[in-house]
Amino acid sequence: MYGVVYKKLSRRRIYVTILLSVLLLFSCSLNLYSGSIKLSIDEIFDGLFLKDYILREIVWEIRIPWVLMSTFVGASLAVSGLQMQNILNNPLASPYTLGISSAAGFGAALSYVFGERYIKSISLDILVTISSFIFAFLSCLLILSIGKMKGFSSETLILGGIAISFLFQSLLALVKYNASEEALQAITFWLFGSLSKSSIEKALIIMFILILCMIYLFKNTWKIAMLRMGDDVTKSMGINPEVLRIKLLIIVSILTSVSISFVGIIGFIGLVSPHIARMLLGEDQRFLIISSAIVGALVLNVSAILSKEILKGALIPINIITSLFGVPFFLYLVIKGRRGYW
Repeated sequence: MYGVVYKKLSRRRIYVTILLSVLLLFSCSLNLYSGSIKLSIDEIFDGLFLKDYILREIVWEIRIPWVLMSTFVGASLAVSGLQMQNILNNPLASPYTLGISSAAGFGAALSYVFGERYIKSISLDILVTISSFIFAFLSCLLILSIGKMKGFSSETLILGGIAISFLFQSLLALVKYNASEEALQAITFWLFGSLSKSSIEKALIIMFILILCMIYLFKNTWKIAMLRMGDDVTKSMGINPEVLRIKLLIIVSILTSVSISFVGIIGFIGLVSPHIARMLLGEDQRFLIISSAIVGALVLNVSAILSKEILKGALIPINIITSLFGVPFFLYLVIKGRRGYW
């Protein structure tokens, strides 16, 4: 009896995952098609197969990097958000709960204000990427240090993340206060989040890191499922919840910091995507990990399309689009949470 029900449920989850994958492919195709320069399907194929130099530049240097970055950044942020919710057992948790975005923003601001002035040997784009990654990862190390003092409890991690977030927000405000008009404009644009500096090389780096992290997660799905049931259950199964939280937190920090360092701050993907996947497929981590990644990639591709198409001739910062979509969903989760949703 239970075996038949489980097989039906698994079959349904497979069908939903396939449907999400088809929707992702469709959104990637629309993302490739959309833009200020309208291309026909024939022109896109000519560019893909290098039949025309100008079309090749548009497709391979602009459109394809944009699609790849949307896909892999969205997937990375979604997987990070899912693991944050597993670590903290909190439906409103996301990578930004730990102050990673604030730290990355501070690192980028430092580069824009002091990079061109004191470091001439490295291009500003590379310097911003390196600096934002270093400070984002530093915030994660601080969280690990704070958590170690108190046994890595969910409360300690959340409060530590809030404290670090306020710290880096204050430091960011201090840097912006002393920035020139040009540097302040660059900082503000970076904080909005943008895919305009996408490249195939950056996308491949994120893809490689995402694959490695997901391999580890798939190998430990049952441990993660036990963690969701509480520390007592986890310990009874011979699993050390503190060690598991550290490992998951490292994965979250790597995925989030790498993504942020390339595209700037893109909010709500890590919060919204795991919940959409959970509503569609339930709590089975084997399906939830891959479906969260697909939903995250789908949401960011759709957001990228909207950022190009809402205002003709203008490119809206993508963080504005994701926030407009994410805030109502966030309020929905707060209301449902009070009714025992989680």
